[in-house]
Parts: sequence; structure tokens; C-alpha cells
Amino acid sequence: MKPAPFDYARPRDLTSALALLASNAGAKVMAGGQSLGPMLNLRLAQPEQIVDITAIDELKQAEINGDELVLGACITHADIEDGRVPDVTRGAMRGVAAAIAYRAVRNRGTIGGSLSHADPAADWVSVLTALGARVTLRSASASRQVSLSEFIVGALQSCLQPGELVAAIHIPKRPPTAQWAYLKTCRKTGEFAHGQCAALIDPGAGSARIVIGALDAAPVLIEKPAELFGGRLDADYKTRFDPRVADRLLNEAGVTDAVHRHIHLTVLKRALQEAA
Repeated sequence: MKPAPFDYARPRDLTSALALLASNAGAKVMAGGQSLGPMLNLRLAQPEQIVDITAIDELKQAEINGDELVLGACITHADIEDGRVPDVTRGAMRGVAAAIAYRAVRNRGTIGGSLSHADPAADWVSVLTALGARVTLRSASASRQVSLSEFIVGALQSCLQPGELVAAIHIPKRPPTAQWAYLKTCRKTGEFAHGQCAALIDPGAGSARIVIGALDAAPVLIEKPAELFGGRLDADYKTRFDPRVADRLLNEAGVTDAVHRHIHLTVLKRALQEAA
């Protein structure tokens, strides 16, 4: 199929793009088009106007600001994979980017577009939640920041309001003592995952951010990760992982199918082993 008719605009600055979004409730933002393009062709999306933001230089900037990396929304997966932007995660993001879909997708797909689409099986959704990232949301009248764990509210659902777009992503520096792992399981390379776990664990600080993704809902950020390890999080956490607690937490999060829980538990266990 082909898309339904729509108007096309390619503004050169963010102010113009936001003005277009404010003036047309039927407008849709396009960056790399790796998600929106197929939806247009299948007529799952029929916007009145496409606002192409790929000509806006402000959305392609990357800089280290204090203790965080700020990436414009139009930074591509390949930009991260190839090291064309700074890395404050000691290789974590670069490794994730290299395993997203196929190179053709990585050349065009953008980090902001992936987050805006809010697919719970998308790599950046789980990874950036585990890394403690925030997003800057801009509209014609306001700017606000929200944590990624608050930004994704459900499967294919974000807290974006009409007229808003993701302008930047803020990723904190990875502490030198923090251990990292990201695992996913797919039927074959390049497909969306049906099990994900991203884990940032700092035994010295007794802290962890562990995220279970590829669910039929928003990824689960485990609120009390020490429960997985008998109540304390220190250097020997790998040997004290309790799968029964993890199984209960997943069940409480809505993963009621035993087979699905087994898949997620297996990925979680392997991620913790890799991090350690």
C-alpha cells in the first residue's frame, strides 16, 4: 500500500517546526522514518501533515555538559555505534547501538524517534531507563524535562502532549565502579526482542537500576532491586540472586504467562552474570 495524501514540511529550525506542530493538531513528526514510514504505507497512521525535522542542526548536536551527555533527538544509532558522538557510558551505548536491527536501519533511525515511538521492545527504551536518562520535551510555548521512566507510560505510549517533540536526551556519566549489562533474546538477529534486561549495578554504592523490557506494557524498572539479592546489594550479588523473588515481581508487573516469565527470568539472570 501507499500512504494516504498528506502535506509535507521540512523546517530548518526548531522554532519553525514547533510552530507547525502548534498550528496543526493533525501533524506528525518524522526523523529517520524507520517506524513511521511503514505505518504510513500500511495506513495505520494518516496524518494531515508530516513535519520532517532532519534539516534542524540543533537536533543533531552532541555535547558533554557537566556530568552528563546531551544528545539531540536526531542523532542516529550509527552516530553512536561509530563513535561520532561522545560516550559517557564507557562503551555501553556504543555496544547497544551496534546491535539494533540492521545497518541500514541504524544509518537512518534516530534515538529521539525510537523513544518517541515508545515500543517496549526497542533497545533504547530499556537501556536509557536503566542508565537514568532524562528527555527534554519542547513545544512552541514551553520546555520541560522528564525522566525516561516517567516518559514511557505504556506500550507505544509516552507522555508527549499535542505540539510537543523530544528535543534532547540527557544521559548521566556511568560511575567508574558501576557494572553494566544489556541482554536481549530474539528469534533471529535484527528482529525485535521478546525478552530484554538492562542492568546498571554499583556494588560499592549498594545501588542498582535493573529494567525488564520487551513486555506488553512499559518496561519495568525494579523499584527495590536489593530484594532480588536477599535484601542487600554488594560485591557477591550474583551468587545471591533469588529467581523466586524475580518471578513474583514479574507476576505483579502483569507478566502472568509462565512461559513469558521464564524467558524474562532467563534473560535477567544472564544479564546479572554478565554485569558481575
